Parts: sequence; structure tokens; C-alpha cells
Amino acid sequence: MMARLLRGALIAAAFSTLAACASFGGGRDAPLRPPAVTDPAPIVSGTMRPYQIRGRWYRPAEQPNYDEVGLASWYGAQHNGRPTSTGERFDMAALTAAHKTLPLPSLVEVTNRANGRRVILRVNDRGPFVDSRIIDLSRAAAEELGLLSQGVGEVRVRYVGRAPRTGGGATMRRAEAAPSAAKPTPTAGAVAPSAPVISEASAYWVQAGAYSDRRAARRIAERLGDRASVQDIRSDGQFLFRVIVGPWPDANAAEQARQAVIARGFGDALLISGG
Repeated sequence: MMARLLRGALIAAAFSTLAACASFGGGRDAPLRPPAVTDPAPIVSGTMRPYQIRGRWYRPAEQPNYDEVGLASWYGAQHNGRPTSTGERFDMAALTAAHKTLPLPSLVEVTNRANGRRVILRVNDRGPFVDSRIIDLSRAAAEELGLLSQGVGEVRVRYVGRAPRTGGGATMRRAEAAPSAAKPTPTAGAVAPSAPVISEASAYWVQAGAYSDRRAARRIAERLGDRASVQDIRSDGQFLFRVIVGPWPDANAAEQARQAVIARGFGDALLISGG
């Protein structure tokens, strides 16, 4: 058990530089807090002028409150290496996107409405010029969102702000269910988690703390929401009651949750691997 805790602490340390922090317990549509951009790239000259495609006019503009639901498509190898509207080369393995009217370059948060997966994408191109679609994704972005095989899917797109000079793409959360049903068993009376079913071997949990008083542990689990539970553990010959949050399907998602738990006042929160 101590080896597992040490492994969890090492994993947490490795991810402590991540700036993204999820809104804990706010539902999969709650806005996330992406990394702050301290040195934004300038808007590329000429990309904010009105333009016409197939007889239709498009008028780019700053849209700080942009929040739209619609269809996303993706483009890949046939465009790979070609220049985008910003002059950057399209890289189908990067987390990028095309939009008709948002500033170039900029950042957007895209959520797959079917599975809750979420990414931050760098918008560096114009498109898609199909009435029913609001954004074109790179192949990598489509893969992260779970849209690769189906080609088109319903997404929610939120404007985040100006993009950094390079990069800016990031996977923010994966909320899909995995096939296995194993997870730590909470004690009787603990708060039942409502998280997606995830294989224990590949899952991660956040340990908010370990306590000698079961009632105190239960109260803390209730404070942390319906993904928190209480687990009995034995350490150095004594029983402790550990408050855990999760499970999470990958270390990135779990680290976001750990940062949120820390923000709730649990500064010693650890990341625990199920492997």
C-alpha cells in the first residue's frame, strides 16, 4: 500500500506543472479553466477582413462570448503540410481546427456532446464552408474527441481567447466509459460515486486524505461530491479511512481533478494509480 501511495505521489509531481484545472462536480458541460496565455500571438493580418465563399459573405470578428452547438467534421492526410490561413503548416497530428469567423490564431474549447470528451484547440484556418457544420477538426483533435470513425458529430464550441505564439492545443478531459466495471470498494454508508465505469487496472483516483475517524472521512466525502467515497485501509498496523475521488481514465484527467480538490482546501491530495 505504501508503494502505491509513493507511486501516486510521483505521478502527481510529474503532472504538477499542468496549468489546466477542471471545475469539480460541475457536470461535463461546465467551463474548464485552460492555461493562461501570457504572450499571445498577434492576429494575422488580413484574416479579419470580410470574405466571400460560394456567394456567401463571412465577417470575422472578436467574439468573446462565442458559445455554439453544431456539427464538427475533420480533415487529415489530403491537407497535411499545406499552409493554413495563418501561414502555419497544417499538421494533422496537432490539436488544431478551422473556423469561419473567429480570430486567427485563437483558442477554442470543443466538447463532444455524445461522450463528454473535451479539448482545447488552436484555430489557425478558415472553414468548414458547409452550412450544417461549425468547425473543422484536425485528425488528432477528432481522435481525442472520439469522432474519428464517424466523421461528423455534434459538438459544443466555446471561444477561449487569443492563442500563444505556438501550440496551445490540449486534451482537457476524457469522460467516456470503458468496458470493465472494477473500482475500489467503499465502506458501508459511503457516498456512492456516479463516475463512468473504468477498468481498475488503467484508472486513477485522487486521494483527498486519510483519517482515523470514519465519520470525519464521510463528511469530507460528502463535501467533495458524488464522485467521492470512503475506503478502509490498513497502514502501519492501524486502520485509516481514506477519502478518494474518481475513478478517472487517465492521469491528465485525474490531475485536473486533483488540482480542483487542492483548491477545495486539501493541499496534500495525491494521485493514485490503479495499476
